[in-house]
Amino acid sequence: MPLTHTRLAAAALTAAGVLFFLYPALRPWADESTADGALHALSSPWWVATHLFAMIGFILVPLALLPINRTAAVIMWIGAGLTLPYYGAENFALNALAIKVSDGQQLDLLDLTESIRYHPVAATTFLIGLILLGAGALTAAVAIWRSGVLPRFSAVLFGIAFALFIPQFFVGEAGRIAHGVLMAAGCGWLALSLWRTRTSPLDRPHWAESRP
Repeated sequence: MPLTHTRLAAAALTAAGVLFFLYPALRPWADESTADGALHALSSPWWVATHLFAMIGFILVPLALLPINRTAAVIMWIGAGLTLPYYGAENFALNALAIKVSDGQQLDLLDLTESIRYHPVAATTFLIGLILLGAGALTAAVAIWRSGVLPRFSAVLFGIAFALFIPQFFVGEAGRIAHGVLMAAGCGWLALSLWRTRTSPLDRPHWAESRP
């Protein structure tokens, strides 16, 4: 693979890191367990924009991992595929419902929101998808550690950040934003290491493939 592809991977990781930071940093925060709080957050155009930021990030990261470790890239692609449908419902459906309520339609926004968020199949695929995203990131981190081509620690934060994607949903605004900072740092560190490498990783076959 040409060196330019490695540079493109670094650029994709950088963009993903910025998007994953903006996702919690600009997300409208309110007590969504109350009708007013849910209406304020879900009806905001920033609700749509910030969730879309995360969705784009999930697409960019597996693409960026192709020059690093194809196994990790495939795992994360599958994870993204299982995660994105839930994000789509969370983003667009809840926003559409909230706008209808703000326009005066008599809908139970809290009940509908809970029904969408906790639909058994949707929640299960979302959970599996996030687990696979974490597994893919950790696979890449381990492969880089063993390869000796990129700095050993260059993907440690990247792996940790994705591994913490599920736990961060159970903390408050400050914790969610801190996780966004961690995501940006992890993606940025790995991107910088990729950008600085003088040889294309895939010019050395399977350089970062996991070893037994």
